[in-house]
Amino acid sequence: VQLVESGGGLVQAGGSLRLSCAASGSTFSINVMAWYRQSPGNQRELIASITSDGGTINYADSVRGRFTVSVDNAKNTMYLQMHSLKPEDTAVYSCNAVYKLTRYLEAWGQGTLVTVSS
Repeated sequence: VQLVESGGGLVQAGGSLRLSCAASGSTFSINVMAWYRQSPGNQRELIASITSDGGTINYADSVRGRFTVSVDNAKNTMYLQMHSLKPEDTAVYSCNAVYKLTRYLEAWGQGTLVTVSS
């Protein structure tokens, strides 16, 4: 499985942005996809996860109510819709997929930078 993120950029505080994570390869084997973020000096943070059927979704407290994760299986793409952005949301956002072939494996995208100006 290969993942490619897009949609990052510069936005003012209070604004919105949508990130995309396009999957390719053995996408049928994906169980769960997730969004992580990491800002300088901080550990990587799991902010949202979604099962491949969209049935189970979880959010970190820091983004709950502002961010929405979704999947479009016809496009093999996961999205992260972000509203009410804050300067502290500034980070590199990466998508992750857990998939199973003969064993469980993980795939990561290259990351996309989101910068929120005050």
